[in-house]
Amino acid sequence: MQKAEYLELYHQMVLIRLVEEKAAQLYQQDKIGGFLHLYIGQEAVSTGLISARQPQDRIITAYRDHGVAINCGISAKEVLAELLGKATGCSGGKGGSMHMADVEKNFWGGHAIVGAHLPIAAGLALGDTYQKKDAITVCMFGDGATNIGFFHEALNLSKVWKLPVLWVCENNQYGMGTAVERASAVSEIRQKALGYDMLNSRVDGMDLMAVRQAAQEAMAHVRSGQGPYLLEAITYRYRGHSMGDPERYRKADEVRRWQENDPIGIYRAYLTKKRLATKAELDRLDKQVGAEVLEATQFAEASPEPAPEALYEHIYADN
Repeated sequence: MQKAEYLELYHQMVLIRLVEEKAAQLYQQDKIGGFLHLYIGQEAVSTGLISARQPQDRIITAYRDHGVAINCGISAKEVLAELLGKATGCSGGKGGSMHMADVEKNFWGGHAIVGAHLPIAAGLALGDTYQKKDAITVCMFGDGATNIGFFHEALNLSKVWKLPVLWVCENNQYGMGTAVERASAVSEIRQKALGYDMLNSRVDGMDLMAVRQAAQEAMAHVRSGQGPYLLEAITYRYRGHSMGDPERYRKADEVRRWQENDPIGIYRAYLTKKRLATKAELDRLDKQVGAEVLEATQFAEASPEPAPEALYEHIYADN
């Protein structure tokens, strides 16, 4: 990559972090309703992963989708406007936190029902196969989704039909408030792919460059026509499962230990060590992102609510 590309990835990670922090603040001010699942701590996974895709590749994810939306090219303005339920949001203010999407950017949405998007991902890949498109589908999900039927049905069919799907498990150690080892007979999630004779691997999800390299290798396998691949990214969410999470299932010391391995800090150190950027350059970029989020917040709060007639739009397809 060129220097500008390295810095763009840094920009995206910091933008995700600051947008999520602003979202938490707006939620506490009662300006965001419903559920709110923050991506703070997991920024390196989606940033590294999506930086490795090609434009024709589809991205689909679960309900922790704000960061993924930003990596796919949806602006901070559209993300915050959607969180506030405004007409200028990426889903017209009708989707909210868990249903961001933009098919023109090949982002096929966040999905609120655990694991329900995995069969959809298999369907997207099947459609591309029928149409002989040189595209793969990247499907992201949490560790909790690997314990339910959707996961096993989707992985089985993807292998039977050799579908071009990259399955990505964001193992953030907890399914809601339950630790992985308490809910899954197999704590190393990638091993679940062995039951379907599927290639798989694990990667440090706190290290952007490690994720990017692992994603490139996995995508090359999938794109070659050899069938699906399961990549498990080991990561951690610094905030609760959602904003209403009392977090009684983990101790503050555990969170602090993971925060010492912060993905943005790791990438900053990489950039300075490789002399791709100076600390001063990165500090300036931090300030620019802060100004960008402030402007996005002002835009979102000033945006109009959806018109009443919008209730009847996009209900049925025209043809």
